[in-house]
Amino acid sequence: MLLAAALSLLACNQGAPARPSEPAPAPAPSSPEDQVTAPVEPTVETPAEAAARLARARKLAHEVIIVDGHIDVPYRLEKSRAPDGALTEDVTRATAGGDFDLPRARAGGLDAPFMSIYVPASYEERGGATQLADRLIDTVESIVQQAPDKLALARSPAEVEENFRAGKLSLALGMENGAPIAGDLANLAHFHARGVRYVTLTHSRDNHICDSSFDDAGTHHGLSPFGEQVVAEMNRLGVIIDVSHVSDEAFWQVLELSRAPVLASHSSCRHFTPGWRRNMGDDMIRALARKSGVIMINFGSSFISDEYRQRQETEKAMLEEVGIDRKSPEGVALLEDWRKGQPTVDYADVRQVADHIERVIELAGVDHVGLGSDFDGVGDSLPTGLKDVSMYPNLIAELLKRGHGEKDISKIAGGNALRVWRAVEAHAEKGRAEERPRG
Repeated sequence: MLLAAALSLLACNQGAPARPSEPAPAPAPSSPEDQVTAPVEPTVETPAEAAARLARARKLAHEVIIVDGHIDVPYRLEKSRAPDGALTEDVTRATAGGDFDLPRARAGGLDAPFMSIYVPASYEERGGATQLADRLIDTVESIVQQAPDKLALARSPAEVEENFRAGKLSLALGMENGAPIAGDLANLAHFHARGVRYVTLTHSRDNHICDSSFDDAGTHHGLSPFGEQVVAEMNRLGVIIDVSHVSDEAFWQVLELSRAPVLASHSSCRHFTPGWRRNMGDDMIRALARKSGVIMINFGSSFISDEYRQRQETEKAMLEEVGIDRKSPEGVALLEDWRKGQPTVDYADVRQVADHIERVIELAGVDHVGLGSDFDGVGDSLPTGLKDVSMYPNLIAELLKRGHGEKDISKIAGGNALRVWRAVEAHAEKGRAEERPRG
């Protein structure tokens, strides 16, 4: 049916200018300690009150340390390289495109974004994953070299805090997809030495470490035997284990095996997107918190709004049936015509992102939620009010409106993520101390 409709629409435009769902979550338990209240509805306020609140939020954004768990700047720059390999964008200056540049980051109060060393799943089979990861790290280092008075690498929470006091924005490194480890723990040690402080174990397909939430193959039924070794070695080295993108089976196995807290660097709440495995279920969020971990909320509208996600999946299926790329002139024309006969589906907005934060707080407490925007990684799907790195104050203002105090906002903005990072460091240091000879 979708195929017929798509072909009909495509024919009309000729010559014109140019995964299976899982069951819905069971009802919430009836015991009082497990009761979850609905998100707090914002109160009506005057324009003057709203302006004063936003001004307070902007001030607060520059007083607390804002850590963003996932920003895809390195791969954005990789995709736009010139034929000779030179970078074509300078994100230390204002850029016309993208979601991140230094002036906007400064305006938004961002202090410590994790630059995503993203390696597409295709590199698992074709090879070159390790080399691409090294090149992307080189890119981040070159960004710092362009503005050393304003930027600095950060390999520890202590360095983040030192850079903050010096008025510099810290660039931390998080590897998205463990494919660059390439079956050799020496590669994991290599990337740790280069500054990588978390590894998202897989991405959109099962890899040699574990299964992916986007893949139905269930290759390993969670972690592979080598993946179990990776978990232990990450604990030993002091690399945070990132469970965004992993299958549910892999998630539970990681929590059982890891001796240090675990992070979800850019995931949101499955409660609002029932059956979508890329987000985390209530039981997973509670378990992550019991491990002292943190879920960092992804801003992408598909992660936040089920209505938006379902529309995107419908359009994707329609285009796949006719073999047309979404960004091609034919794809754009097809979707424009198809949408004319459909109800309007808006982007998510900043209030819905706050709903996800509230959900985590209700389930697990304010110590277990953070921000993992996925800026430069979710295309044009960012929410109204959170379109780029200049807009963190809009989210802080919404949290203030809902009655959250400055202490809790400081935790959400970055304190919780830094706590996990410190705990992983401390676990590794304790292990090294125990291994040292005595006498």
